[in-house]
Amino acid sequence: MIKIAYSPVYKYTLPEGHRFPMEKYELVPEQLLYEGTITREQFFHPDRLSEEEILLTHTPEYLGKLLHQNLSSKEIRRIGFPMRPELIHRGRYISMGTYQCALFAREYGISLNIAGGTHHAYAGHGEGFCIFNDIAIASNLLLRDDPEMQILIIDLDVHQGNGSADIFKNDNRVYTFSMHGKNNYPHKKEKSDWDIPLNNQTGDYEYLQVLQTALLQLHTIVNPNIIFYLSGVDVLYSDKLGKLAMTLDGARRRDEMVFEFAIKKSIPVVVSMGGGYSKKLTHIIEAHANTYRVAMGMFDE
Repeated sequence: MIKIAYSPVYKYTLPEGHRFPMEKYELVPEQLLYEGTITREQFFHPDRLSEEEILLTHTPEYLGKLLHQNLSSKEIRRIGFPMRPELIHRGRYISMGTYQCALFAREYGISLNIAGGTHHAYAGHGEGFCIFNDIAIASNLLLRDDPEMQILIIDLDVHQGNGSADIFKNDNRVYTFSMHGKNNYPHKKEKSDWDIPLNNQTGDYEYLQVLQTALLQLHTIVNPNIIFYLSGVDVLYSDKLGKLAMTLDGARRRDEMVFEFAIKKSIPVVVSMGGGYSKKLTHIIEAHANTYRVAMGMFDE
């Protein structure tokens, strides 16, 4: 049974008018349950990440500021969320959820987290709505247990995975691949192992052609034991922050291609939700739900 990380603590209320759509963390699982794509038995409640586990990725100084709520106003603005202890508490469950998904993926081929994809968080600071870097934390926990394993991060959020690229820039056990908007946040990009910047208004045909070519090349240059897939839906034409022009069908096909790549090579894959800021909340929910529909159709056989 494919397992999905979800907890009521994922829900969080931001001040009215804040542009981050926190509602999706409740609405996506509700939609998937309503339509019968998943069952409640597939959910698991993640454990809480310990301080020692966080420190495998993040610095003691940064963690101390988070736990004692003494980030500077500049650091808070950089993250983009008003700081509260509940937000840090939430992040500890989400990041552990991604790690525990990795353990389940080894058994079932895939596991998904109804949150995560917080790839803008660096070792020593957060930014871009990201506090802890869940994929980096999960990767480092796996490497703690097996220092010889190889990890591939496929980051298809519209924004470059700058935090992940920086964290793993000197670690050849983790291959970072990021395909993102060229003229989008972050304005100062880090160097991933492989970056593919896309022009504004890139649509389905061009995007999928580029991705197909990249996956064929990845097949020859990296031999991972596990894949972390960041399935951000801010690639949609309707996204307020995205600047690309993909349709819902195009984003769905993107997910299929990544899963086909994993299945062909028999590599477990872990999915983190990533970004999505469409003007219509229904577009965000539908696009994220498509990732789960595809996963259930391709792996749950």
